Amino acid sequence: MRMVVLLLVMLTALPLVWSRNEPAVSDAMKRKAEYVFMEAENQKQQGNTGAFYELTRYAHELDPTNTTVSFYLGYGKLMLQDATKAQLMEGLNLMRTHVDAHPGDTYESMVYSDANMALGRAREGLRVMKILAEQNPNNTEIKLRLADGYMRVGEHQKAISAYDTLQMMEGRSVMLSARKVMAYQSMNDTLGALGEMRSLLATAPRNAEYNIAMANMLHLFGESDSALVYLNKAQEFEPENGNTYLAKAEYYNEMGDSANYDQQIYQALISKDLELDSKMQVLMGYIRNQLMAKDSTERVQNLFQVLLEQHPHESPIRTLYSEYLVAKRDYKGAAEQLGYALDIDATDADSWHRLMLINIMDENYPKAIEAAERALELNPDSLDLYRYIAPAYYQMKEYDRALETYDRALAIIDSTDVEMYSDFVGGKGDVYSAMDDSVHAVESYELALKIYPGNTSILNNYAYYLAQNNRDLNKAERMSAISVKASPSSATFLDTYAWVFFKKKDYKMALFYIESAVSKSETPSAEVLEHYGDILFFNDEPEKAVEQWQKALELDGENERLMRKFNDKTYYEE
Repeated sequence: MRMVVLLLVMLTALPLVWSRNEPAVSDAMKRKAEYVFMEAENQKQQGNTGAFYELTRYAHELDPTNTTVSFYLGYGKLMLQDATKAQLMEGLNLMRTHVDAHPGDTYESMVYSDANMALGRAREGLRVMKILAEQNPNNTEIKLRLADGYMRVGEHQKAISAYDTLQMMEGRSVMLSARKVMAYQSMNDTLGALGEMRSLLATAPRNAEYNIAMANMLHLFGESDSALVYLNKAQEFEPENGNTYLAKAEYYNEMGDSANYDQQIYQALISKDLELDSKMQVLMGYIRNQLMAKDSTERVQNLFQVLLEQHPHESPIRTLYSEYLVAKRDYKGAAEQLGYALDIDATDADSWHRLMLINIMDENYPKAIEAAERALELNPDSLDLYRYIAPAYYQMKEYDRALETYDRALAIIDSTDVEMYSDFVGGKGDVYSAMDDSVHAVESYELALKIYPGNTSILNNYAYYLAQNNRDLNKAERMSAISVKASPSSATFLDTYAWVFFKKKDYKMALFYIESAVSKSETPSAEVLEHYGDILFFNDEPEKAVEQWQKALELDGENERLMRKFNDKTYYEE
């Protein structure tokens, strides 16, 4: 319930104060207030919470004697963002005027009680629940709230008595017994807690859920061996119950027994009677553990195959499998699984977006564009998609289509979004640079920085363009320095900075920054490694330079310039 957001313990010491001096209100004003409040309710039904609050406030001004309006105005004050202490107290005060005047209004009284509980005023919340319980002796929900209220104020014995009453009304359950165990624990009454769980188990000794509850309590009390006995019984009595394997897996996990944990998780996932949502939650936790452990076996893939055999038409399994394969850097496999998910539901725009990103990571740019265009059909206003489509065309050397894509984005973008506007204009600069159109490249970069001077990506790209063309290297150094200062761990920015120093023939500084760039990149690109080799060569380390050129060639084997450097063991201008 949203009331939890309002938890402000400091209010516990503040008293509730309200006035009974109500002004006289004419019948006409009362009718007008009722009409306004009806419209407020209508706005609430439509999801217009702001209009609901303002109309309710106006209705209260018209007729402050209408306690129903007062209640909902008070509730609205509690829901205000960044509500002050005074507003919260005023809200509770308004709600109480109605609850005290109409104690038979169960819903309003329960909401008011919950609000007090959430705001640390448990005694006031309990007071209202006592009244409701007296009026509704057969209402089990109210009885449960009353019992929980006693727990909140530390009256544990009264809470146990209330739970006992509920057990007589509803019968025994794990939920009620667990609450009673908490009450006994709060009183340091271990025997009472054990007695409660034994009583529960005695009603159905072969019930797996009851045996698991007993095991959990014993494990909590440090009786791990005894807990395992009851977990074994749960599986023996209900061998097809997937929850028994989950409970046992959690036990082994806490005991640090990874082998048995793994086995129990596997059994839970292949269990046919465990709900798919539960299996997905279990599998996500299992995957996290395996990725953290850097497990290289095929156990996770095998589990996915089992689930897919059981649920061949469930796209969430395919989507989760795709995400796992991305984490394993199997991008082709990830794209394949997401493709199957989209075969099941081709209207999922988010999945098309993810498929685009996966294909980009796999450097399959035609497929990335294809997925992005499908995503655009479903979400035509998604400017984020254009961020990827244009660079994909750039990578394919389809420069005209890249420029066309940037222009499509610029035609629909809000010009007040200066950062994105600058990104797209600067992107055109990158394309013009690749086309050797220096006039339009510089024009685009300058305009992008005029729109948003702090765009570090454009500062970096412009600096690199100037360095590559040996133009205004001092300006390139200044721009690159700003980017590096903003993102000192960016391998790309560090590489540019190193290259600017290289072009300025400051080889020592170039070596310092290129080594930093390589160290901060998990998988340095061929371009970075080639730069590293070039810089090493001019720092009188030709053998190390050749080593880096060789690494670069392994990533970019068709690069003729690299081949010449490696074969001739010398530097050639880019």
